[in-house]
Amino acid sequence: MEFNRIIRGSKREMNDLENLYAVLDAGFLCHVAFQHQNKSMIIPTAFGRKDEVIYLHGSTKNFMLNQILDGQTVCVAVTHLDGLVLARSLFDTSVNYRSAVVFGKAEKLESEEERMMGLKTITDHIIKGRWEEVPVGSEQALKATMVVRIPIESASVKIRKGGPMGDEDLKNEVWSGVIPLSLQPMGPVADEKFGGQLPLAESVIWYLSHFNR
Repeated sequence: MEFNRIIRGSKREMNDLENLYAVLDAGFLCHVAFQHQNKSMIIPTAFGRKDEVIYLHGSTKNFMLNQILDGQTVCVAVTHLDGLVLARSLFDTSVNYRSAVVFGKAEKLESEEERMMGLKTITDHIIKGRWEEVPVGSEQALKATMVVRIPIESASVKIRKGGPMGDEDLKNEVWSGVIPLSLQPMGPVADEKFGGQLPLAESVIWYLSHFNR
C-alpha cells in the first residue's frame, strides 16, 4: 500500500498507517464511489477493516457490489466531523474533521470460511462482541448475502483540529472559537415484541462504555 500526496491543504496531511487505521476504525459508515455506464455514483454503506483490507457486504443482488466487481478501481471515503470552527471572518471559518480516502479493486469472497471471516470483521467493526452473542442467520439468508474485500492499494488521510486560524489581525469583537461535535449513543431501547426486560448484552455494555468513556 502507498499513500497519495495531498496538494491542497497539505499541512493537514497525516499519511501514516496509525492515523489511517484510527480514522477507519472510529466509525463504520463509509461512502463508496464507482463508475457505472460512464456515470459517477456514490453510495453509503457499512464496512469493516482488517489490516489493509476493507470489507463490504449486501444482497447477492446488490447493485453497487455487483458493479464494483468489474475490475475498476473504487474509492472509499470515511469522514468524522469533530467541530464547527467559527472565526472572526467567514473566509477563515472552518470545521475540525478526520478523513480517509482509500482506493482499491473489489474482490468477491467465494469460500465459506472467507465469507464468514468477512462478516465477522464487519460485525466486530460495528459492535464488538455481537458476533458471539447471536446467530449469523439462516442458511437461506447466508446464501443471499455477498461479501467483498477491497485491498487498500493507496490512501490519504487529512485531519484538522484546533481553533480558528487566519483571522489574527481582525479587530471586530465577535465571539470566535470551536463548537465541538460528537456522535454519542443514547439509552438503549429494548425490543418490545419479545416482552419483558432482559439484561443488556455484553456487546451493548461495551459499546456504551466505549463511547461514553
